[in-house]
Amino acid sequence: MGATWDGQGVNFAVFSGEAHGIDLCLFSTDGRRELARIPLRERDGDIWHVYVAGLSPGSLYGYRARGPHEPEQGLRFNHNKLLLDPYARKITGRFRWSDALLGYRPGTARTDLGFDSRDSAFAMPKAEVVDVNFPWGNDRRPNHRRSLSVHYETHVKGMTAGHPGVDPRKRGSFLGMASAPVLDHLDKIGVTTVQLMPVQAHLSERFLVEKGLSNFWGYQTIGFFAPDPRFMSGGDIWEFQTMVRRFHSAGIEVILDVVYNHTAEGNQLGPTLSFRGLDNRAYYRLAEDPRYYIDDTGCGNTMNLGHPAVLRMVMDSLRYWVEVMHVDGFRFDLATSLARGPAGFDARGGFISAIKQDPVLRNVKLVAEPWDLGPGGYQLGAWPHPFMELNDRYRDDVRRFWKGDEGVTSSIAGRLMGSADMFDHDGRAATASVNFLASHDGFTLEDIVSYSAKRNWGNGEENRDGHEPNHSDGLGAEGPTLDPDILAARARRKRNMLATLFLSQGTPMMLAGDEIGNSQGGNNNAYAQDNATAWVNWDRPDHDLADFVAWLARMRRDHPVLRQRLFLHSKPRHRDGIPDLSWRRSDGEPPTTEDWHDPNFRCLCVEIRAASATPGYSMSDDVLFAVINGGGDCTVQLPDPPGRRRWRRIMDTTAARQTTVFLVPGRTEVAVAAETVVVFDAAP
Repeated sequence: MGATWDGQGVNFAVFSGEAHGIDLCLFSTDGRRELARIPLRERDGDIWHVYVAGLSPGSLYGYRARGPHEPEQGLRFNHNKLLLDPYARKITGRFRWSDALLGYRPGTARTDLGFDSRDSAFAMPKAEVVDVNFPWGNDRRPNHRRSLSVHYETHVKGMTAGHPGVDPRKRGSFLGMASAPVLDHLDKIGVTTVQLMPVQAHLSERFLVEKGLSNFWGYQTIGFFAPDPRFMSGGDIWEFQTMVRRFHSAGIEVILDVVYNHTAEGNQLGPTLSFRGLDNRAYYRLAEDPRYYIDDTGCGNTMNLGHPAVLRMVMDSLRYWVEVMHVDGFRFDLATSLARGPAGFDARGGFISAIKQDPVLRNVKLVAEPWDLGPGGYQLGAWPHPFMELNDRYRDDVRRFWKGDEGVTSSIAGRLMGSADMFDHDGRAATASVNFLASHDGFTLEDIVSYSAKRNWGNGEENRDGHEPNHSDGLGAEGPTLDPDILAARARRKRNMLATLFLSQGTPMMLAGDEIGNSQGGNNNAYAQDNATAWVNWDRPDHDLADFVAWLARMRRDHPVLRQRLFLHSKPRHRDGIPDLSWRRSDGEPPTTEDWHDPNFRCLCVEIRAASATPGYSMSDDVLFAVINGGGDCTVQLPDPPGRRRWRRIMDTTAARQTTVFLVPGRTEVAVAAETVVVFDAAP
């Protein structure tokens, strides 16, 4: 599928089940003149193809499809509209919003039922024939075990646009993303896996462009095989491949945030750019009245993965990014849309089953955003192995606990232990829960402790957009302040939340910039802010906080009991009969049922060992005792240390800089300050 160069010419192949004819259009090197129009006369089933001898990489092309224009029946063919190849490996040229991109003439009484005869080629970027071969050398995927993984969500431009250590010519690009200053920073804070926000070719919605904004996040994909040209400083796809190779050399995996749930063509009033003009009824899920689209995504349309050709395209795209571009996994945006069948979400349906049986994809990391806007769309915990899932319940419960909300202590205990109530079924691992405090769509960590209300006025939607509720608190001020007490309280709360994240069973994920105190000025929906609002601010980084995160990453790496595959359920271990998990109050006694429901029960203590069913004794001697104190000052009774050991304090969030301290032998009580996390290990 797509355009394939064999050294002597190029074969073009494209799917359409309902077109009456398809033309290949070849363009001049600047994309302005159509040089030739070649009918695709060969057809195998619904695959139209033609071989053109003498063409080489660099050739620009597009398609035009002929067929019935019957919008009332869901048929929207219009041969006047130039169409991008769904399998284009590279997209060249600038996209220009124009009414000529619409299949109908706006402003008429018939709206989308009408027919527009204007040629749209002048406003369209072109697909480019490319040679995808790359000198990978001895490139090897890091293949980090999930239990050792620390994910880091970031945006290529947002991470690098303001970074003083990145070559100005490479800021905002793949090459800048993989530059030494960025790699060194990620290595310092213990990141194993970078999760890149959408890098597949995308465009900005017309209403944003007309307001002088753009879709910075990139969740409007138009090319599922092509890296977005805006991230390539020289315009070549080898820049993406070079980035991946450099990340691998640094021992860091690359996961792509992919958007297969919808496309940038929008609803029935949207432009005709590719899929709509090739086979509207195949590519999209249409409503009972086929003039309209089912919109389970909030973006105007929903892709139809129930159609074999569309499912094949998605699978081909995923395999392409793994085999040709060497990426290590995917985060699926609004993943429930991909797995919805005729009866709703189906964990054994076509998309999930196709991935689970695929010899390439079943071995890479797969992260589902387990919801969409459709019926039965919230499916947290319902995905099968090997999928991991973004756990928004974790985010909300941790925020609420440290904000001081009542009735959250029992919930926070569950989140600390990998949210077994949702994930411990069908052989799933505790690492299936991707725990996070903040992500791109919401407040940054700095803003969680600096604002009680969002400030999205710059988005031009009168502050109506953005996630609610945020479970945030400015701790005595809204936004920036010079008050030292407020600043100290905010700093400690950030340390408390980060400590909770790294102490929790599951897979931790950080948002880029949270480790240095990055703020978006209270904007919790900066999707349209391609400026300093959404870029990571490297001008005044909080080095103490970054050092603290590095300490947390080392602590998690050094203590296997913090990153177990098996869930802990307070069951006795076969080796010594000691429970793998023991909850305690500050006085050393187990909490009662009444305690768990007491709003004043805010100091939670826990002793953690290897899970009872852990095979072998690889981590059997690792014991931690943690105090998560969301209340006032208190005295904590330590349990007896195991064997010939004594407790050693390895973390205390009252201070930014951490030191390890051995407690005096025989000491059984320790003072714990208000709103603090303290961790002890049992050391010889």
